[in-house]
Amino acid sequence: MTPADDRTAMAEHDFILETRQLVKEFKGFVAVNDVSLRVRRGQIHALIGPNGAGKTTVFNLLTKFLIPTAGQILFNGHDITAEKPAQVARRGVVRSFQISATFPNLTVIENVRIGLQRALGTSFHFWRSAQSLDVLDARAFELLDTVGLREFAGYVTVELPYGRKRALEIATTLATDPELMLLDEPTQGMGHEDVERVTQLIRKVSANRTVLMVEHNMNVVANIADTISVLQRGQVIAEGPYASVSRNPQVLEAYMGSATEELRGAHGH
Repeated sequence: MTPADDRTAMAEHDFILETRQLVKEFKGFVAVNDVSLRVRRGQIHALIGPNGAGKTTVFNLLTKFLIPTAGQILFNGHDITAEKPAQVARRGVVRSFQISATFPNLTVIENVRIGLQRALGTSFHFWRSAQSLDVLDARAFELLDTVGLREFAGYVTVELPYGRKRALEIATTLATDPELMLLDEPTQGMGHEDVERVTQLIRKVSANRTVLMVEHNMNVVANIADTISVLQRGQVIAEGPYASVSRNPQVLEAYMGSATEELRGAHGH
């Protein structure tokens, strides 16, 4: 291997996730058109774009809920294009918020325990005594501390305020110890205080993992994303840090009107 080859291999290793010319068609409608993304290891990477831009479809392709019409997906250098959702999850690609990932009638701590059980592969051993789950409690409380929910441990999940439910979903996702965490609209429908709390939480949990997020709230993206990819009509029209993306004429045009104000407004933060 020449030094140049070495450097290429090193550079490839920098990217935990890569899509190559990803295409998804639905009965003639092209929802994702030639999308090539490179998500750098250890970063928070945001996917933004107007409604209908193809962000959720990209997420569904990455987590294998949809099969691409064309193109490739690589995770840690392995081609995962043909893998099933469970295989991809075992590799460490875990998506939060696709559906509220919690059991509403169980307590907060029980939800986190279940996440930990899944990670241990004991989720189907229903005949095991409840006591055998106690060993998971120390780690469960650690995770609740991480997301600021220790005091809510005994609450039935359905009683939690909305923003705290989202924090619990992050905790149950963290329980599986993902290498790449996919967050789907993590602050959607939240008031300002909850948005702030969840934004700080995402920053905190990204410390030793990679986060790829779809997010509408420009302030959130401006504050925590290292790299932003902007989608429009299924294509990437811009990529880079917030400062450059938010000034890109094509991006401003894509966000016509109120969202353009939002883009510029967030820049002041």
